[in-house]
Amino acid sequence: MKIIKPPALKLGDTIGVIAPSTPAHVLFREKHLHGIRVLESMGFKVKEGKLTARATSQGYRTGTPQERADEFMDLIYDETVSCIITTIGGMNSSSMIPYLDFDAIRKHPKIFCGYSDITSLHMSILHYAGVSTFYGPAVMASFGEYPSVVEGTKESFLAAVSADTKYPRELKPFPEWSNHFRDAKTDAWKTEARQYHKNEGWRVLTEGETEAPIIVVNLSTVLAAAGTPYFPDLQGKVLLLESMSAPFSVEERDFRQLQLIGVFDKIAGLIIGKPEFLNAQDAPFTYEELIMEIVGPRKYPIIANFDCSHTVPMHTIAEMAKVRLRASAGAAVVTVLEPMVI
Repeated sequence: MKIIKPPALKLGDTIGVIAPSTPAHVLFREKHLHGIRVLESMGFKVKEGKLTARATSQGYRTGTPQERADEFMDLIYDETVSCIITTIGGMNSSSMIPYLDFDAIRKHPKIFCGYSDITSLHMSILHYAGVSTFYGPAVMASFGEYPSVVEGTKESFLAAVSADTKYPRELKPFPEWSNHFRDAKTDAWKTEARQYHKNEGWRVLTEGETEAPIIVVNLSTVLAAAGTPYFPDLQGKVLLLESMSAPFSVEERDFRQLQLIGVFDKIAGLIIGKPEFLNAQDAPFTYEELIMEIVGPRKYPIIANFDCSHTVPMHTIAEMAKVRLRASAGAAVVTVLEPMVI
């Protein structure tokens, strides 16, 4: 199936908001509304999906799979909506998949953006509808940053969805990065200044160069799709893996599963995002050493510490966008070679 790119987003367009998994917009209402205001301050109109607007909760999820899918499809059919962004991730966006109309999604392609658990929707839309979606910021976790969305995240998102962006476009490490947890159950998300670390840049684990379409996924979420038809076709692709909570024991299990099902034999390049919460669990080796223990010697480039993850800021990258990855002893250079929108 030929991959379709969605039309570009421009100022004044309407962004639809959906809550496909965790009802965080109910639990942390002020942060959700703040995220909407930030999007509006950027020059966009915002329209909540009908389920999100009702601010209902079924405990760990926002509604039934059918209700969540209906919310998404309503915004797909809505000709006034140009882009759809998720409130946040969660654990079970995949429950929507049997209830989505992928023919309609292909007929009405729109920018769809989110990360983490939203991997399930990215991969199913790519497989069943052949539409390129965007691994990028969410309303609450990103645009809901206080007092406003982090500039690097904002700039990368706008560059990805704009028709005016010049290509080829090199993605560069941000000067600083943060994994500072500020509790939204209290006022900490507003009152605590975000703490940053100096960005050491992207680390080269294996030298090499490649040009290929990229697939961006959350590690644990994509593994939940193993054995399904929508598990991504990774033959000849650059694979970008990112994790939120990353105890070494869990990372070893997950990377090993990918190795055992042949993923690392198929891909043309590997990028590892910065884990948000890395826990070495007293291991006498580094995260990168653990990865290479499992992946083994490869002829394709491998880099780590990349800024498209649960950390702040994050780059926005369209699924199946063609990229060039150059990894040498001096540095890693990641270049998007083509527009992500039409």
